[in-house]
Amino acid sequence: MSHIPVNKGGGPLTPHQDLHSEQGALRGEHPGRARNPVIKVADLAWLEFEKPDLDRAEVFARDFGFAIAARTEHELWLRGTFAGSPCMVIRRGHASRFLGPAFRAAERTDVDRLAAAVGHTVRDIDVPGGGRSVALFDPSGLPVRVVHCAEPLPELPGQQPLILNTGIEGRRTNTIQRPPREPSRIQRLGHVVLETRSFTRTLDWYLDTLGMIVSDFLFLDGQRDRGPTMAFIRCDQGSTPVDHHTLALHLGPGTGYVHSAYQVTDLDAIAAGGEYLAERGYQRSWGIGRHIQGSQLFDYWRDPDRFMLEHFADGDLFSCDLEPGWAPMSASGLAQWGPPVTRDFLGTSPSPVKLREVMTALRDDNELDPARLLGLMKAMSS
Repeated sequence: MSHIPVNKGGGPLTPHQDLHSEQGALRGEHPGRARNPVIKVADLAWLEFEKPDLDRAEVFARDFGFAIAARTEHELWLRGTFAGSPCMVIRRGHASRFLGPAFRAAERTDVDRLAAAVGHTVRDIDVPGGGRSVALFDPSGLPVRVVHCAEPLPELPGQQPLILNTGIEGRRTNTIQRPPREPSRIQRLGHVVLETRSFTRTLDWYLDTLGMIVSDFLFLDGQRDRGPTMAFIRCDQGSTPVDHHTLALHLGPGTGYVHSAYQVTDLDAIAAGGEYLAERGYQRSWGIGRHIQGSQLFDYWRDPDRFMLEHFADGDLFSCDLEPGWAPMSASGLAQWGPPVTRDFLGTSPSPVKLREVMTALRDDNELDPARLLGLMKAMSS
C-alpha cells in the first residue's frame, strides 16, 4: 500500500503543502512556464543605474558591503566576493534612475540566438572581463540586456559563517562568539523586484523570451478568477536547484524598480552589517525578519538616492520540477516573523508622485482598473 503523507490537522498533504505552498493551480490557471522559450537565461548578471554623484554612491556601496570591481570618471562597477559577473554598474548621469537589469546567458550562442529571434544586433559591452550583449525592452518599456561575459571576475575573500551551537549539538566549545561590527560582505546579486501596470503581458514575456519559470503566484482576495497580481520567478537550470526567485513582478500603478537583494553569509552578517549601517545614519526600510515566499532572512535599507536594497541569507532553492504555488496577497503574509511591515517598504505613503502614477495608470489601457487598485490597497492593509 502506498503511503499518503498526512498533515498535523489530519488531512492528506498535497505536493504544495508538503513542499512550499498550501495551494496549487486550479484548472485553467496560468501554468507558470512557457512551452518553448527562445532561450533559458542562467541567472541575473547585474543591474544598471544612473546617479549624479559617483563618490557618494561608492561610499554607500562600501558601507553596504560591496567590493569595487572598477571605477572610472563616468562608471562605478560593484561586485560581491563570489566569482562571476559584477552585481551593479552605476553610470554618471543628471538624475538618479534605474536603467534596467542584465541577465546572464548560459552560452554565448544563446545571445546570438536571442538576437536573431528578435531582430536585434549583438554588441560588445564594456564590462570588466569583456563580453557580448543584446538589448531588449520588456512590455513595460523597461530596457533589458542579455549578456555573456568573456572572463568571470575571480573570487575574493569572504565572511565565514559563524559556528553555531544548537540544543542537540555543541560544535563550539571554549570559544566565544563576537561577530565584528563591520559591513556585511556581499557575496552576489540575488534578485530584483519590478512593478508593472501590464502584469500578465510582462510576465509572459520573461517566460517566453528568457525561459524563466514561476515559483509562486499571489492573487487578490476575491479576485483569483482574474489571475495573479504577483509572481516570484526563477531561472530554469533543469535539475540544478536555483534561487526561489531571481525576478519578482507585481501589478501596480508604477513601472520599474522596487528593490534588489544581495546575499550575505548568515543572520549575524545581516544583523552586524545592519548595526554598521544604522550607526552611519542610513535608513532601514524594514527588517530583520524571515520571508514566507522564498524563506529568506531579510533586512531592507534605503541608499542616499532612496533606492531600496536588501541583505538576505538562507533562501529556498528549487529545481525545475517544482510547480508554482498559489497564495493570497497580503501585507501580513510577507513574513513568517519580524517587525510589522512598514509603509515605506510597501510604498503606500501618499505622495504627489504616487498619486500621479495612480491617475495615469487608471487613465491608460493596462491591467490596473479601479477594482484591482482597491484590491491591492486592501491587500497592503491586511
